[in-house]
Amino acid sequence: MSEKVRVRFAPSPTGPLHIGGVRTALYNYLFAKKYNGDFILRVEDTDQNRMVEGAEQYIVDCLKWLGIEPNEGVSFGDGSYTPYRQSERKNSYRQYAEKLVEAGHAYYAFDSEAELEQSKAANPNAKYDAETREHFKNSLTLNKDEVTDLLKSDAHYVIRIKLRANEDVKFYDEIRGWVTVNTSQMDDKVLLKSDGMPTYHLANVCDDYVMKITHVIRGEEWLPSAPLHVLLYRYSGWENEMPKFAHLPLLLKPEGNGKLSKRDGDRLGFPVFLLEWTDPKTNEVSSGYKEKGYLPEAVLNMLAFLGWNPGGTQEIFSKEELVDLFTIEHIHKAGAKFDFEKAKWFNAEYIKRLDDKVLASLVKEDVEEKFGTVDTQYLCRACRLVKERLIFLNDITSAYGYLFKTPAEYEEAILFKVKNIKEILILDDFIQLIGTFYEKDEEIENKIKEFATTNAIKAGDLMKFIRVSLVGEFSGPAIPDLILLLGKEEAAKRIRNCYDQI
Repeated sequence: MSEKVRVRFAPSPTGPLHIGGVRTALYNYLFAKKYNGDFILRVEDTDQNRMVEGAEQYIVDCLKWLGIEPNEGVSFGDGSYTPYRQSERKNSYRQYAEKLVEAGHAYYAFDSEAELEQSKAANPNAKYDAETREHFKNSLTLNKDEVTDLLKSDAHYVIRIKLRANEDVKFYDEIRGWVTVNTSQMDDKVLLKSDGMPTYHLANVCDDYVMKITHVIRGEEWLPSAPLHVLLYRYSGWENEMPKFAHLPLLLKPEGNGKLSKRDGDRLGFPVFLLEWTDPKTNEVSSGYKEKGYLPEAVLNMLAFLGWNPGGTQEIFSKEELVDLFTIEHIHKAGAKFDFEKAKWFNAEYIKRLDDKVLASLVKEDVEEKFGTVDTQYLCRACRLVKERLIFLNDITSAYGYLFKTPAEYEEAILFKVKNIKEILILDDFIQLIGTFYEKDEEIENKIKEFATTNAIKAGDLMKFIRVSLVGEFSGPAIPDLILLLGKEEAAKRIRNCYDQI
């Protein structure tokens, strides 16, 4: 590309960042890095009444955890266009709104909230537009002196855009192609509110222009606003600097019938937020991918494929590979169904690929919090033993806690299924056999089978009893591997303990 790519992720801190918003941030990041451009974080906090305490920091923390940090913006270094919070740019927007009024593309509207509500009650479908604005109290229906007097008296007013009647607004979307919307389907949106704060529409366009944004990559929910933004560029005389638009497909429920929401996650048992979030008003806690035991690399890979695919059958890509392959042309038009089972698959695959020492370092804190200090070398060996079986990082403590703590008691129902061993196994003889085991899996398994044959015990029954003794259940890693990891003394201790409880 001839010009330097500059893209921005511009969330509103009205709550925790939804996974759909994270995907939008990721696509902006991948696109910027693909072309050695700038990825900017801009906080759009013009609606101060809806701001939620802690939401802005949460957005920053999410981007850091996922490894897609902006090179410019809120909390990520000062670029040439500070500040990056719209509330701190408040004084800059009025001049643009006033210029639109002077050029005849906007007007002052003095209608009170009560008058607007009364109008809406009379006709719920009525819009403030080219057909109806002549019936309202604004600078188009009042004479010049009346408007001047109202402005001098500090009367309540807003500035609205003045749309032409029955005009086709045409623009090109990088994902959807040409889009045409007639102004009869639009209304005269408020650009500047009575408190002097801009609406999203004015602030968004002005900031994109000032910050030299080249591409606006955002969710499909903003597609209906795009014609208005195109007109703002045109009316402001900035049409030649207008960025290219790309509206991403919706992230859909697993059933595919509607946009994915927190309620869907609660209903089906998966998180829709990257990090755990505590609502400051209700103290309700929502789970996050990090706390569930996901690797950020796996989540990033999974999110990239929710609406984009480079082609081919390969699914596991590093962040660097995704940057290299990413193009807007490969983004799908249709909504992407969220597949929680696929998310789990991605995480399991990434865990399998981890070096044992790296995996041990990631789970060490959780293991020691639950089971006390663990030898690092032992932890690495334990990770190697169960790595292929893990779906989440914290599975190692929830599903494989027996690797770090001797089962104190065995469930009665489980003991019942191995009770026949009490009548046929001479325990001391078997404990003596364990003492002869060495560092070869084949040797251990063969010796156990030979012992079973010699003592007229079914090999399967003996193996079942040994497994229950070592782990407290009927599934788990191979018995020789478990004995070698735990050590002969610990294995003998567990076998004697289980035998005594039958």
